Amino acid sequence: GVPLLQAAGKKNSSNLLGLTEAELKEQFVRGDGPGGQATNKTNNCVVLKHIPSGIVVKCHQTRSVEQNRKIAREILQEKVDLFYKGEDSDVFKQKKASEKKKQEKKRKAKENLERKKHFKEMQKLDTE
Repeated sequence: GVPLLQAAGKKNSSNLLGLTEAELKEQFVRGDGPGGQATNKTNNCVVLKHIPSGIVVKCHQTRSVEQNRKIAREILQEKVDLFYKGEDSDVFKQKKASEKKKQEKKRKAKENLERKKHFKEMQKLDTE
């Protein structure tokens, strides 16, 4: 199976559990990764904690604090939804569906490769 909290990050879920600001603890910290001085001197990385569940999200996708706050809330909302609803969550169902699609695509690609290989072998036999 898919580890539940890793399925979060998919958009277009409509009926997620709501979050209230009272349940959230927000911090702004220095981000990490590439970016040099721009990263080292600004506190634009958002760390958001959902107090009742203990789930923590760290978001440093953009240079804008406001955008990072928005993205962090979206991701946290999906993770909290997964945490409470489990396999009944829309996020989980979407993740499962996309995983199934991916496996089907891989299977088709493998079949295609086998077909090409077989075709080349047949051509080789014809020329001998």
